[in-house]
Amino acid sequence: MKERKIILAEREIPRKWYNVMADMPNPGSPPLHPGTKQPIGPADLAPLFPMPIIEQEVSTQRWIDIPEEVLDVLSLWRPTPLFRAYNLEKAIGTPAKIFYKYEGVAPSGSHKPNTAVPQAYYNKISGTKRIATETGAGQWGSALSFACAKFGLECTVYMVKVSFQQKPYRRIMMETYGSKVMASPTNTTNSGRKILEQNPDSTGSLGIAISEAVEDAATHDDTKYSLGSVLNHVLLHQTVIGLETKKQLEMVGEKADVLIGACGGGSNLGGLVLPFVPDKLGGQKIRMVAVEPSACPTLTRGVYAYDFGDTVGLAPLVKMYTLGSQFMPAGIHAGGLRYHGDSPLISQLVHEKMIEAVAFSQLDTFEAATLFAKTEGIIPAPESAHAIKGAIEEGKRCSRENKSETIVFNLSGHGYFDLSAYDDFTNRELVDLKLSEDELKRTLAALPQI
Repeated sequence: MKERKIILAEREIPRKWYNVMADMPNPGSPPLHPGTKQPIGPADLAPLFPMPIIEQEVSTQRWIDIPEEVLDVLSLWRPTPLFRAYNLEKAIGTPAKIFYKYEGVAPSGSHKPNTAVPQAYYNKISGTKRIATETGAGQWGSALSFACAKFGLECTVYMVKVSFQQKPYRRIMMETYGSKVMASPTNTTNSGRKILEQNPDSTGSLGIAISEAVEDAATHDDTKYSLGSVLNHVLLHQTVIGLETKKQLEMVGEKADVLIGACGGGSNLGGLVLPFVPDKLGGQKIRMVAVEPSACPTLTRGVYAYDFGDTVGLAPLVKMYTLGSQFMPAGIHAGGLRYHGDSPLISQLVHEKMIEAVAFSQLDTFEAATLFAKTEGIIPAPESAHAIKGAIEEGKRCSRENKSETIVFNLSGHGYFDLSAYDDFTNRELVDLKLSEDELKRTLAALPQI
């Protein structure tokens, strides 16, 4: 029989996170206070995050221990399997070897609990009673809801309205774990009311939901804010993905030639590729590819500049690829990729040509997703479908060039709560949504002057 699944024993769960900050080729640009535009310090972040998280956010220590209490929860699903996609290879006729790291085996169905669990743990030991957060497609909100339930914390989730309407089962999952879920923009925060005054029919965005969650945390002493992507500590926690992948490839005598991840804020891409950065810096010929939606093309059409992390301007300014914090993304089904900016770490690596970026349309990614479902059996999340499309294109390139490369992508979650999107696709009701040049110019013109 073919060896399809490469599985690690539970004792092989990584016991340390890898911090790429220790090996970045150049120092990053510091985050700035949204009011003063000066570099922020730990005291500025204290209203939002517990101190252990702040320490990890600014750390340059290469390896950071994973607490035993966190490992105990992670062991519910980690290590995750690495699959060889034999059927997909055959379907596209490629000489390449295609592997995928499957994070959909986690309780909430995606890679997000890898950081939700440690964030909930650090909040618990720091005395936090409630966590406020945002979610797009609902993967992050359901992961944090699960983590808060494990550590006895209350959780309030501001869910982007278009996803709230498109994905009712994600909301039900969060509520089952005990969270309070609201469609953002709401009329319960000043940020939400401001947006609704400007546009009563707003379908919301991650930037708006972040504004609401940040305001909620900053105005309640017992509450902290938690983010599922973008920030350094989030990508740090996700490196368990890449660390396991390296071990699994070694078990079958393979080295990755191409690493691929969908990219919205950067967490699942970073989780896969960052542990391989030292190998690339050491001379290994390895390509790292970020795949994003053409309707929200942050890396491929945005600019590398300081911008607010949220729409209202409450969050710190960070240097990243951005479409402008006033950008309102189209209502594509890949809700987790509808963010105007990207992780500063990922942005810097793209800017310095360490990571490549490509964009694909909604219809193209769903065609790739359905091919994957028919060949490999898993119906992928719409976000993960972007990585599948990227892997298929790389496989076709190997066919044209007659190369047998090893391609690895992160299948960051399943799509069993996203079946309405597949219903739209199979009934030909799904459309491609494009970002016009005029709209892009308008939102970029509003960038803060730093």
